[in-house]
Amino acid sequence: MARRLAIGSVQLSDRAPRIVAAGGEADLEALVGAAGADLIELRADLCEDPRPETLPALLARLGACGRPVILTARAAAEGGRPLEEARRRALYAAGLPHADAIDVEIASTALAADLVPQAHAAGKTVMLSAHALHATPPAAALLGLVDRAEALGADLTKLVTHARNLGDLRVLLEVTLVARARGIVTLATGPAGPLSRVVLPAAGSLLTYGHVGRPTAPSGQLPIAELAALLRRLLPP
Repeated sequence: MARRLAIGSVQLSDRAPRIVAAGGEADLEALVGAAGADLIELRADLCEDPRPETLPALLARLGACGRPVILTARAAAEGGRPLEEARRRALYAAGLPHADAIDVEIASTALAADLVPQAHAAGKTVMLSAHALHATPPAAALLGLVDRAEALGADLTKLVTHARNLGDLRVLLEVTLVARARGIVTLATGPAGPLSRVVLPAAGSLLTYGHVGRPTAPSGQLPIAELAALLRRLLPP
């Protein structure tokens, strides 16, 4: 990886993938105690009643465990719980000072244009993402998304596709290998999703995600303890 990237105190390396435990408010204590995780993702859109005024306390509770926190308020079009755009914007504004990184969709162009400079000015890492919920687009289209994310100021680009078979996974593998020097995170949902959580980190995906309670993706996530054990066995530091 040509650039030195980090989320909070955790350095990122394409030779040693970092494991993210993902969850919502209902998973708060499980996230705090997630053995094997390097980072935590709080999915603010999965909170029962996502309110900007309560978000700082949730992030502070997660941050107290000593692991950096990624804040995400996923758009409904890309797999999140439906929220008004004004509510999503307010959640990011309230949570940004208390998180180490944010994850915003590439397609949320106006929101990203506002948040990216704010995040960078505050010393936060910016991940811009795209979620293809029903298929895996061609490699050229996925690499075009990396270009778009970088043009918007992304430090990391995260691409998530629905992988029905090994052919789809091969596309993601190709994209990961081509973009591994650019700060890439790749994952799959669907039948090939569980395999993607190990194969793509081996190819250079900087992060891989597991769940601590209810999966935060439609399919393909592994429990965090199982994922950590697999990576320690197959990709030792």
